[in-house]
Amino acid sequence: MCFQPSTLNEIAGANKTFGAVGSPDNPLRGMMSLEMAHCDSGDFMNIQGYPHSRQAAIDALNACRTWMNDHLNQAVSDAGKIVKNHKINDSEIPTSRPCVFNGSKGGLLGRAKCDALEEFGISLHASQDFYSHSNWVDRPDSTQPVSITNPPGLGNSGRAPWLNLRVQTSFPDGLMTGCYHSTSSNPLKDMDGVSGCPGRVTHFVLNKDKGQIDAPFGPANTSRGKINDNFHRAVVAAIDDTRDKWAILQERIIAKYGQQDGNLIVCGLAQDDPAKTCR
Repeated sequence: MCFQPSTLNEIAGANKTFGAVGSPDNPLRGMMSLEMAHCDSGDFMNIQGYPHSRQAAIDALNACRTWMNDHLNQAVSDAGKIVKNHKINDSEIPTSRPCVFNGSKGGLLGRAKCDALEEFGISLHASQDFYSHSNWVDRPDSTQPVSITNPPGLGNSGRAPWLNLRVQTSFPDGLMTGCYHSTSSNPLKDMDGVSGCPGRVTHFVLNKDKGQIDAPFGPANTSRGKINDNFHRAVVAAIDDTRDKWAILQERIIAKYGQQDGNLIVCGLAQDDPAKTCR
């Protein structure tokens, strides 16, 4: 089932709002410097004296994968209130007031659909950042030697099997993300988070964050993104993974609540006015 326009805007953000997916980048949510929320600091290079161990890098990325899974499960739990007595519970649907993704649950603004979409968005943010912040899809600059400013890339296409939350798979050899660890008490003063990363592959070096993602793809706006079509490749892989995360969420909802209520809940999450359209 596909998301209808208003619900999609709630998830993705519209009219300069963060939306559910963008909420971890909202300074008021306190997640900007939380490495696991953005799959950051999973960096290691097999060079003499590298100041971050391979195991520490693996642990950082495993923490991000766990973060995705935990928030996806929380979305499943929150979504349960969308249905009551085998019908859509309209009081838990944001039909007249938009969602406010500020971390509060219950009460006036904490409707179940909003809560579930926020948790889903937080999970999606991490998985999408994985492709933008990692070397999964990209290739280094072949005109320069491989180094901490031109780290190796894995050059893959499409989503990473390691991020399939249905199964456990081995950690991909050579996978890394850039270090993001600011020494500033105000993350807005160090947006690249590299002040605490001496001698390491940094977020600034490896990220492919900026660029036009609506088709047709616009030009990349980071150094790594401009090389070898890395930005485009990261976006395509993130789209692929986003679709899979939505499929996993639907599977888990139906597994938890049964076919009848589960399908109603999925419909309630995707439709703009599910009390009228979901049966």
